[in-house]
Amino acid sequence: MGKRRAGEIRVNEVWCKGCGICVAFCAPQVLETGTDGVPLVVNLEACTLCMLCELRCPDFAIVVAAEEEVVERDVAAPAHAG
Repeated sequence: MGKRRAGEIRVNEVWCKGCGICVAFCAPQVLETGTDGVPLVVNLEACTLCMLCELRCPDFAIVVAAEEEVVERDVAAPAHAG
């Protein structure tokens, strides 16, 4: 079985207050603080899926999805009829 990889890191900019906790806990430096204080995903390939950014976010503003979860969600999306 292959190594799990992050497929997506979503930051809800409305909920994020720019505290920087997620950036501080991200050891592989996947996240970087943007000019407005909201974290930016700058190196998704380095994500180890430790989930510390998501778990430590006091505002629940970050969601990390594994690569296979992103693919499954895209495949399972219902088609809209007419």
